[in-house]
Amino acid sequence: MHKRLPLALSLLQTGWRRVTRAAHLRRTTLIALVVGTWLTSFNLGDLLLQGQWNTTIAIKLGLDYLTPFVVSNLGLLSHVSKDG
Repeated sequence: MHKRLPLALSLLQTGWRRVTRAAHLRRTTLIALVVGTWLTSFNLGDLLLQGQWNTTIAIKLGLDYLTPFVVSNLGLLSHVSKDG
């Protein structure tokens, strides 16, 4: 069981290096902004236009942007390429 730990750490380091590359961050951030704005307008637009604001809405707003950011990074990590 402990023999797997170095491999897991190596995979985490490789993944971290991949998702924090400038080009990848630009792409995943743009995806998160576009999709997050759509999700926010669709899910919370009426509440925000009414001027309602509370902790629940703030959390939902954050998740509307975090979700596409995470999903786009998972897609990036799942793509196997020769450039590492």
